[in-house]
Amino acid sequence: MNEYIKDFDKWNEIKKATDSRILPIKFFFREQEIWWCSLGVNIGSEEDGKNDLFERPVLIIRKISKDIVLIAPLTSKIRVNNYRINTVCAGVKSQILLAHCRMISSQRLLRKIGYVKLNIFQKTIIEIAKVILGDSISETPP
Repeated sequence: MNEYIKDFDKWNEIKKATDSRILPIKFFFREQEIWWCSLGVNIGSEEDGKNDLFERPVLIIRKISKDIVLIAPLTSKIRVNNYRINTVCAGVKSQILLAHCRMISSQRLLRKIGYVKLNIFQKTIIEIAKVILGDSISETPP
């Protein structure tokens, strides 16, 4: 089995370029959309980006400002797990990784892929709240 070796040095170079990137226009992103994101190389079991550019699709959970966004990464590796929600991303069966949601800079967003259906998005919001607050949260969407 091939062992995954994290290339922090290569990611650091891409991260510097991402940070200094001047966007020709401010693009608009909205909750419920799926974007390719420069997620990078992370510590331990945190979800990494993939390929040579360390990118991964993410679901926009909440737009905090034009610069800050709450996201949940997606994976095409399907597993039975209470912290995953099934969806389809660009025609590929995927799962939303609830326990890996985090705040990022909108500079990490690269290009829009699509969106999730409203019922999947509402379920995602409820399940993320359960991850954070425990199972006592109401089943009524916000």
